[in-house]
This record gives sequence, C-alpha cells and structure tokens, in this order.
Amino acid sequence: MPGAFMTTTHDIVQKLWRLCDVLRDDGITYHQYVTELTWLLFLKMEHETRALPHREAYELPKGYRWEDLARKTGLEQQNFYRELLLHLGTQAKGLVQQIYVDAATSIRKPATLATLVDAIEQLDWYDAQQEGLGDLYEGLLEKNAGEKKSGAGQYFTPRPLIDCIVALVKPKPGEVIQDPASGTGGFLIAADRYMRAQTDDFFEVGEQLQLFMEREAYHAVELVPETHRLLLMNLLLHGMRGTFHLGDSLTSLGATLPKADVILTNPPFGTKKGGGQSSRDDFTYPTSKAPVWAGLGARSPRGMGARRDSLATPRIDRRCPRRFYLKRGTQFCAPHDRFGT
Repeated sequence: MPGAFMTTTHDIVQKLWRLCDVLRDDGITYHQYVTELTWLLFLKMEHETRALPHREAYELPKGYRWEDLARKTGLEQQNFYRELLLHLGTQAKGLVQQIYVDAATSIRKPATLATLVDAIEQLDWYDAQQEGLGDLYEGLLEKNAGEKKSGAGQYFTPRPLIDCIVALVKPKPGEVIQDPASGTGGFLIAADRYMRAQTDDFFEVGEQLQLFMEREAYHAVELVPETHRLLLMNLLLHGMRGTFHLGDSLTSLGATLPKADVILTNPPFGTKKGGGQSSRDDFTYPTSKAPVWAGLGARSPRGMGARRDSLATPRIDRRCPRRFYLKRGTQFCAPHDRFGT
C-alpha cells in the first residue's frame, strides 16, 4: 500500500506539472508557475480537509472558497478569482492572509483558469490525503526546483541531503530549531519528521512537550516574498506551526529570534546588491580574552558571557552572505548545541 500511495502522489505531481503547458500558453513564466498553482491548490486543499479537526488556523471565509470559484464560468469566474485573491490577502486572518498577501494572478484568459480549475477538481484527492497533502506539495516544489528554467533550485535543497544532515544533527523534542535562510522549509519539515519517527509521532513525550513542539519549537526567516509564500503553504500542509518571518535574518529582524538549540540551514550562495553592514548588534566577537557566546541563535552555557566593552560588531560582507552564515554559525554555537548546513 505505501508503494501505491507513492505512485498516487507522483501521478498527481506529474499531472499538475503538465498544467505548466497551459499556463505557458497564457504567458505565465516558469518562476510564476508554482505560485499560481499554490493559490488554487490552497483553495482546493482547504475544501478537501474541511471536515478535519484543528484546522481553524487556515479556514477560508465563506463566499471565498473553492466551491464558490468552481461554480462560476467564463469571465465571471476570472473576475471573481481576482476579487477572491484580493479579499484573502487583505481581509482573511493569520496564515491565510500571509499566503495570499499581495496576490495578483497573471492569468489573462478565462479559458486558462477554467482549465486549471477543472483539472485540479478531477485529481484523486482521497488517495492524496492518505499519503499526505504536504508530501504532494513537496513533490511539486521538487519538480519545479529540478526545472532549470524556473530558477527555483536556489530555494530548494535536495531532500536526501537534508535528511542526511538532520540524521547527523539528531534534533530532539523540546529543542528550539531555527533556519535563518529557510527557502521552502525543507530542513524544518525533515527535523519534525525525524523527531516524530523517534517518538511515535510525539506520543512518547509528555503533554507539555507535545504543546511545545506544536507551537514554539520552529522558527524561520525567508527573504524572498514569493518563496516565503511557498514556505508557509508547505509548513501548513505538514501540520507545523511556529514563527516564520518574511525578511532578512542579517538585519535587526534576526535579532528577535529566540536562541536556538539547533540550527539547520542552507545559506544562500547568491550575491546581494548594495553591500553594506548588518544592522544587528548581536553578531559580536571578542576583543579581549573574555568568553563570548553569540550569533545565529546559538545557546550559551549558563554563566558564560562577556562584558559589552569586550565585544565588537564585525563588518558583514553582504556580497557573500553564505560565507558569513557559515563562519558565524559554527563559531558561536555553544558546546552542547548543533549547527547543520
């Protein structure tokens, strides 16, 4: 049966990817493809999971749901879809609003939208739910990352590599896990999956730890708005909650992150225009023999610290953020904490 489920997910991903031809004929580029599909898939997945418990965090407002879109046709459907995106991005709450904020479809032809809606409606959603809608969405992201024309590979670390790093780092329930350059969230998802496998889906830990893992364990920052949208969708479909910021972790935003027990990340290779220094004041290094523990969420042993006058803020080479992440992440992780990249 697991093999059958995998086949179902693979088949659905292939069918969704073939819709790329439909979008391309309407002038949609590869890098817009998954974003356009995400908005429609969220509507459909919310519809398919409406009867499940604990889904209040992403319930759509009445009148702006999949069935409201699917029952319309032609130009009326296209105009309603644009209204729906605007409404969800401005009037919805929580994660729903974050996923749809500033959403504006590039679909120009009513026939293109109708084709997408019909194709998504006809997919085998029952079997997809049995394996997990999160795995389905991950498959779509992986397919998009493998397409060179999409340019999405820079935001998607190969999952076998992520699984290997997570297995070496060995995250544990009760630890704060952070990814300051999260992309689509693969490291956090793999860490959650790893810990669930070690603890019988968290049933072997106490209720207090279960609540902690559900609400407080995961923290991430993603710089690119469209990738942040995919991150939220991916984590939501995997049933994960946490704090997932849109912004730059090398600015003051990163300083607001709680100290982490585990950092799992694949820092960016790309360059950043403009250069300049970080606006953070917590990336520090010692100017005397005083011990210092800081940077990238590393947790310092109790009682270990340094006076402010023994610290200096380094100049960050913004042209190569990956180099900075790696140097600071490894230098400032405390002895009992781990940094995987």
